[in-house]
Amino acid sequence: MRTDIYQSPLCERYASKEMQSIFSNDRKFSTWRKLWVALAESEKELGLPISDEQIEEMKAQIDNIDYEKARQYENELRHDVMAHVHTFGDACPKAAGIIHLGATSCYVGDNTDIILMQSALLQIRNLLLNAIEALSEFAMEYKALPTLAYTHFQAAQPTMVGKRACLWMNDLLFDIEQLDFQLNNLKLLGCKGTTGTGASFLELFDGEETKVEQLEQKIAEKIGFSKCQSVSGQTYTRKADFAVLQVLSGIAQSASKFSSDIRLLSHLKEVDEPFEEKQIGSSAMAYKRNPMRSERIASLARFVICDLQNTAITAASQWFERTLDDSANKRLAVPEAFLATDAILNLYINVIRGLKVYPAVIKKHLDAELPFMATENILMYCVKTKDGDRQELHEAIRKHSIMAAEQVKLYGNENDLIERIKNDDSFGLSAMELEVLLDPMKFTGMAEYQCEKFVTETVKPLLEKNKQRVNVEAQVNV
Repeated sequence: MRTDIYQSPLCERYASKEMQSIFSNDRKFSTWRKLWVALAESEKELGLPISDEQIEEMKAQIDNIDYEKARQYENELRHDVMAHVHTFGDACPKAAGIIHLGATSCYVGDNTDIILMQSALLQIRNLLLNAIEALSEFAMEYKALPTLAYTHFQAAQPTMVGKRACLWMNDLLFDIEQLDFQLNNLKLLGCKGTTGTGASFLELFDGEETKVEQLEQKIAEKIGFSKCQSVSGQTYTRKADFAVLQVLSGIAQSASKFSSDIRLLSHLKEVDEPFEEKQIGSSAMAYKRNPMRSERIASLARFVICDLQNTAITAASQWFERTLDDSANKRLAVPEAFLATDAILNLYINVIRGLKVYPAVIKKHLDAELPFMATENILMYCVKTKDGDRQELHEAIRKHSIMAAEQVKLYGNENDLIERIKNDDSFGLSAMELEVLLDPMKFTGMAEYQCEKFVTETVKPLLEKNKQRVNVEAQVNV
């Protein structure tokens, strides 16, 4: 590891080796060479004077990239594509004269970007599936554990711990639907030429438009795509980058919401994210167990959400058929969004697989708030079975609630509302009756049923359909 220059934390600390590999120089420039091979093969098949020997020579050198020579060429030529054309040509002297024939820089640059985004989206999809799978297991384990729900972060009608996990899961399902849409609609640029008119290729094929169209289709098939852009300038529309990063931004939003919930629950001491044996929570306060992985999710998610603006502004500011002000921005914005999203999902999987739940604390918080929530049930029960006067009992509950709240808020005492109601003869309730009325399961509605139905009918079919993609080991570097 270099220590004398800046190196991106996305690579050093956060992103997986798999995602780093996708956006590596080796993958990028070998893909350029594969595209040059596909171009030459297709041109030969359509009648241009290109030999099998030239093509075989090119194929043999796809992964043999002389980076030092390419750097020297670029320093001289100030053009990265031509630097690699010459470098490839030096390695393939017999084929040197036909490399990049008819093409412009975006033939290799833009097509490679699409190919790499496809690979990266597939990697993100795998991680999404694993996050969903981990959440589904967690949801089913805790589908029947009542817990306080919160609106405005104020105690509200109880739900189930598993049902809350379904809310997190539902966000990720939305994300994978959006991802699949973009993945299925990714198209190569093709071979459109300098301004998108295909003029150079039309010249090569003596004005035969059909052959130019066939050339593009042949290249796409050799690279593993079914379609190319119908029309373009020199580049594919930069709205394609925006559309892809919208997916990543959506995932970041979902993960950030999840991480915020975990951080709040951690504060309440109802859950703990994974905490290793020798892990230190604070350099000063040795007792602390800070939710640092969830905080890291939130931090990286913020980066991805903001990064989306790069692609939006780039798409908005393109001039006519080509301008180069997209290039430097795009080199940063797209790979780094994928690297950060990869890190986010690896953290997400790690947190949910190792999440510790504390039912006793959850019950304590529930017991403290349930008396207030049970008052309507108590009122109805007493009117129905004790011949109580609804208005009189309502007023009694109101007064008792105020006094109980004072005990909690002013003096720090326990909530004694139920004890006050039990001792009020106007209600006529026994301790056993009150225990039944205060059963948390009476307040969770259909939460357990909703959880089980959602996992069984919505989530499980997706996981079963993609079972070969599940059980990926989450990578958390530090």
